[in-house]
Amino acid sequence: MSDIPLRQVPCPTCKSLTVYASSNPWRPFCSARCRNNDLGAWADEQFRVAAPTSAETPEDEPPAQDPGKLPH
Repeated sequence: MSDIPLRQVPCPTCKSLTVYASSNPWRPFCSARCRNNDLGAWADEQFRVAAPTSAETPEDEPPAQDPGKLPH
């Protein structure tokens, strides 16, 4: 066995220290419960990824149509 200490990180859900190694099947979480709580929070949209602002929209997007003009 190697003498390398196992890396410990705080669980993203409960903040308790947990081993970050292949021996922990729930890493970076400390348990299946914390992993499922985190997944549920994403499913309930408690966590969100910020959408780009109008100044950050890609140039390849088609321009918004003027509602007063009909398409050809």
